[in-house]
Amino acid sequence: MSQRQPWDLGRFFQTLTYFEIIPFIGSNSWLRNMILGNETPPARPNINIQKTGTILVAGATGRLGQRLVKHLLQRNYKVRVLVRSIEAAKPILGSGIDYYEGDITIPESLKPELMADVTAVISCIGSRVQPGGENPSPQPQEVEYLGMKNLITLAANYLPNPRETVIFDFSQPSPEIKSTWGAVDDVVMGGVSASNLRLVSGVALFSGNVSTANSGGFASVRNRNFEPPLDLSGYDGIQLRVKGDGKRYKIIMRSEGKWDGISYCYSFDTIYNYDLTISIPFADLRPVFRAKTLTDVGAFDASKVYSIQLMLSKFEYDGELNPKFEAGSFQLQIESIKAYKNKPTPQFVMVSSAGVTRPSRPGINMEEQIPIVQMNEMLGGILTWKLKGEDVLRSSGLTHTIIRPCALTEEPGGKALLFDQGDNLTGKVSREDIAKLCVKAIESADSSNKTFEVAQQETNQSQDFPQLLRNLQTD
Repeated sequence: MSQRQPWDLGRFFQTLTYFEIIPFIGSNSWLRNMILGNETPPARPNINIQKTGTILVAGATGRLGQRLVKHLLQRNYKVRVLVRSIEAAKPILGSGIDYYEGDITIPESLKPELMADVTAVISCIGSRVQPGGENPSPQPQEVEYLGMKNLITLAANYLPNPRETVIFDFSQPSPEIKSTWGAVDDVVMGGVSASNLRLVSGVALFSGNVSTANSGGFASVRNRNFEPPLDLSGYDGIQLRVKGDGKRYKIIMRSEGKWDGISYCYSFDTIYNYDLTISIPFADLRPVFRAKTLTDVGAFDASKVYSIQLMLSKFEYDGELNPKFEAGSFQLQIESIKAYKNKPTPQFVMVSSAGVTRPSRPGINMEEQIPIVQMNEMLGGILTWKLKGEDVLRSSGLTHTIIRPCALTEEPGGKALLFDQGDNLTGKVSREDIAKLCVKAIESADSSNKTFEVAQQETNQSQDFPQLLRNLQTD
């Protein structure tokens, strides 16, 4: 029988004071004050994961744009509007929004700061053409094609990746990241394992020595609780970019602020000195309490993530041993921790027009077409240039939704809508309903990379918008 090693009581108290908690009891701020006096505690992570961020609206002062801004504000979105004149726009749109003065036809006016914190763009810009009269406004080619190209190019350069959001980027070290993570080793139960997390050469190095002495056998690092907890409910899982030593590790996440409460775990294997991307669906996290699987609790609640922990342990779950465990030194390099989506929501929603393909469609009878199709050339080729603007968006690499409304009206909204593809739809639709549809589009992954026409139905039957969107073909 091996001789029991001395327990490092000082390191035990160091762990408690760092995390300001005593297992089974709660906060130990009184203990920290007694030991450390007035020393400033380490900063807690305050990572702001915004599922939506700021929504940029182009064409906000138009009759559709005004309604769109109103609905976005009602749903508590942060809204930025791109307008040619802030002075002229403010009496129309009011307060509570961020104004940016610029013109899509003048690329020099579209600076990178326009895209700061923006996660989605909605464009309802349209040309104003007066057939047979003077037209001081820019021509359709300048607005619908070249102007949209300027805006889309800027968005493609600065919008964040729609499939992921960074929680910790260890390749970009900061004092906050360094002070966020602390060791939680088996010293908390009398063991002698020791570990830490250091920022070196663009990665976080989780390393140390794990020992089975004193009935121990685990080493881990954990962030101090997020304040407020992260809301990752719009994501499907967590993703690690790591380089390991061939051992099996665990990631542990918590959706409650307790120190010793329920944890949700996932074990992953590493390959010696090999870069790996480990994607862990939230649905695959196992509910555990002190290494015992729980069967009477719900799934992981990604809407309130309090902490993330990385662990090397002798134990798997329910008394089973880690098949790749070896006592001694270890190291795991972590480049980043991200949340990911399987199906991203749209980054760019464009309001175009029904009929855009008809002027150039072979064999079409123009006399049977709606007025805007018949008058396309007289209106400066407006539909032709709208279609070219659509093509720029489709080829940009941005996740997108292109909405082609039929004739827009000032009628009240709330009508049942008819969705179709192939550019054969005719009829009318309320601007109010299109504004609401734009908001639904940026919230729905089912609308990503789809182009469709919209008209109102005469009935007011209930509708399942997600199902309607799922039935549409992608671009």
